[in-house]
Formats: sequence, structure tokens, C-alpha cells
Amino acid sequence: MKSFADLCHQAQNLHPELSLDAMLGDEPLSRDALGVVPDDRLFSDMTRRIFRAGLKHSLVDAKWPAFEQAFFGFDPQKVQLLSDDQIELMMQNEALIRHLGKLKAARINALMVAELSAKHGGFGRFLADWPVTDIVSLWTLLKKQGAQLGGNSGAYFLRMVGKDTFMLTDDVVTALKAQGVVEKKPSGQKDLKLVQQAFNHWHEESGRPMCQISRLLARSIGDSR
Repeated sequence: MKSFADLCHQAQNLHPELSLDAMLGDEPLSRDALGVVPDDRLFSDMTRRIFRAGLKHSLVDAKWPAFEQAFFGFDPQKVQLLSDDQIELMMQNEALIRHLGKLKAARINALMVAELSAKHGGFGRFLADWPVTDIVSLWTLLKKQGAQLGGNSGAYFLRMVGKDTFMLTDDVVTALKAQGVVEKKPSGQKDLKLVQQAFNHWHEESGRPMCQISRLLARSIGDSR
């Protein structure tokens, strides 16, 4: 497995037009900044990420004011109490993206957000306090306790709200295979733990956040993040 410095060299050879800072991109939110983000904003972004999956982001974003209205400003305490009849009525609302599974997922995720918020003094505080050295376990928690947050959706949500996380894009997976970390796209817990260990090594070596290491790996192979 190459060192962080060697990965930087490899990426810069592939992309001589980019500075290292440009390749690494922005840093995540600080722990303090993420910890005070209101539950409703995090829940809104979570739901928007779910609806963005498979659709143009601009299409979803254009409809988001209607979603904010339909979901009570994404107050998780209110959304978790939605009845099946209320959700069925949303399926008749042309201002929304009428996907029954994703609409129902909002109710499940509202309960998760509300419960974790009550237990940890805010959902943002829960996310902020989760150690990045075991971020794959946070992905697993979101998948198991929530809905429509499997695959890369949980990680995309975390990146969206500023929580430090790496991404398993095709380019990142290709880079991980090239480094001998995994032999195939990681899905099971064993392979995910191996990936986490590799990122932890580069994180400790470089002092860089996981999101920047992820981008560097992608740049060492191609262009995605």
C-alpha cells in the first residue's frame, strides 16, 4: 500500500493542471459547527439525498420548497406521526416527486432522527461525535435504523451535511484494489473494515480528513470523488 505522499505524487502526475489543494477540495465542517445544525435541516438534507438518488439533482432541488411545506419544515417530531392516509395524499400532490417508497422512508427516518437527537442532545451532535476512524459503522447504523440509506446513500448524506467521510465511488474502489486493500467492491463488514483500516492509516500519516483522502484516491485513478 502506497504512502499518502506517493498517492499525492501519482495523482499530480495524472493531473498536472491541478494543485494539490484543488485535488483535495474543501474540508468537512468542524465538530462544533456540525453539532449545532438543527435536526430539521439535517433531516431535510437526508430526505433530499434520498430523492436525488437516480434523478437529476436540479430537478429535486427545484421541487424542494414544496417538500418543505408538505413535510412541516421537516420537523422530525411531526413527520414521524404522518399516517398512511396522509402519505397517500402526498402521492396525489403534483408538486412533489411521487415515489411511495421514498415518501414512506421519510416517516421512518424522522423517527430515527428524533430518537438519536433525544439520546445525544441533537442529531447534529450525534453525527459530530461519531469517530471518523469507524465511519463505516455509522453507515451501517443509518442503513439499519433508517430507510433508503443503504449503498452509498448514507455516505452521500454525511458528505452533504459536512460530516467527514470517505466515499466508495467507482474510482475510489479501483484505487483501493490497486493498493491491495480489497479485491472487489466492498459490501460486507469484513471488507468495509479493511477499507476503514486503510483510510485510518492514511489519515494518521497525513493528518488529512477522510473526505480529502477519498478525493485523492479518486484522482490517483480518475476524476470522480
